[in-house]
Amino acid sequence: MFENYELEILYKDDYLVAINKPSGLLVHKSMIDRHEIYYAMKMLRDQIGAWVYPVHRLDKPTSGVLLFALDSHTSKLLNEQFKAHATRKKYIAVVRGYTDESGLIEHALKEKLDKISDKDAQKDKGAQDAITEYKRVETVEIDRPVGRYEKTRYSLVELLPQTGRKHQLRRHMKHISHHILGDTKYGRGEHNKFIRAEYGVHRLLLHCVSLELQHPYSGANLIFKAKLDATFQKLFNEFGWQDKIEFYN
Repeated sequence: MFENYELEILYKDDYLVAINKPSGLLVHKSMIDRHEIYYAMKMLRDQIGAWVYPVHRLDKPTSGVLLFALDSHTSKLLNEQFKAHATRKKYIAVVRGYTDESGLIEHALKEKLDKISDKDAQKDKGAQDAITEYKRVETVEIDRPVGRYEKTRYSLVELLPQTGRKHQLRRHMKHISHHILGDTKYGRGEHNKFIRAEYGVHRLLLHCVSLELQHPYSGANLIFKAKLDATFQKLFNEFGWQDKIEFYN
């Protein structure tokens, strides 16, 4: 899938580089997916001819803005911004049902550990505070039954995480019963099957559209924006959300 694939570079200077990570690509080599030979860290290193340090993560099925530092000191400075919640990330997602116009999800999450990759992590850690702000942008009603409803409703939402817990957005949307479409771990199987069959969607419909932070040396305000992939654009056209393609691109 990613053989000879060239990553889209959104920004690059002497200290950092931001890319638009495609869905299905790991950020770095993982014991969970030991068979995978393609991951963003190595592909970017080979593409630009320099070592890179991942500053934050995106789940494998999530696409969008992903930031790397080009040296360990810059990585440390950027990590401090993330830990201090001084960055601002905006995601979009297509979810089940009509959400409220806006809301704040405050639901603590216990860290989910993997038997392989997290074998050395603290296993008795309690639930951690987790906060997500959301806003409904568009809705669609499809004259087709899925599950027990005669018609199917979906919402396009913007998600602004105020904390950075593992799988936070996916778990929070499940918590309020507005599961993200295409989510095979926390989503609803009948809706995932429906969008695969009807619209050819074979990915998680979660995308980091922008990341805002301060440059670690100049102090300049930086905003990186990642365009929607072909799957999102096709679905937006199908749902009558064409104006949002240009808005997010």
